[in-house]
Amino acid sequence: MIGRIAGTLLEKNPPRVLVDVNGVGYEIDVPMSTFYSLPQTGERVTLLTHLTVREDAHLLYGFANAQERQTFRELIKVSGIGARTALAVLSGMSAGELAQAVTLQQADRLIKVPGIGKKTAERLLLELKGKLGADLGAVSGAAHDHSYDVLNALLALGYSEREALAATKTLPAGATVSDGIKLALKALSK
Repeated sequence: MIGRIAGTLLEKNPPRVLVDVNGVGYEIDVPMSTFYSLPQTGERVTLLTHLTVREDAHLLYGFANAQERQTFRELIKVSGIGARTALAVLSGMSAGELAQAVTLQQADRLIKVPGIGKKTAERLLLELKGKLGADLGAVSGAAHDHSYDVLNALLALGYSEREALAATKTLPAGATVSDGIKLALKALSK
């Protein structure tokens, strides 16, 4: 198993990159989130990798960090999800955003990813539940629905998912939706 590649970035042709490691060029497919974080061609690059061996090919997939690679590995375990679809999911949303969508059971966020329909999104939510860091955005008991509403309100107001999620984590248990929004806006204004 090839777990990491470090070398000189020779080519960048989305979603594939070519990395030279001591005279051997490795073609590596990467999600767009990793692609955008790559250095310029000719510079050193290090990617965590996942090797898939098929009858007709050995395919190498690269990731900027361990969370992306682990999420990719969980995605390809889901029936009907291949490596191309897993890369599409990670290109459409970050690993953290996917974990949040799974935790909050938000199929509508997954459907926005090209190639993911309603049934596939529901299967992903079901099979990935509890496997992608369920603590992201998870809130216990009855407060769950209020935090979900506050989160959606903050997203509608234009805050990023990261900001909105961080603000909802600070809410006291049992806060109403209107109080939660007020408290979250107060926290975001600091």
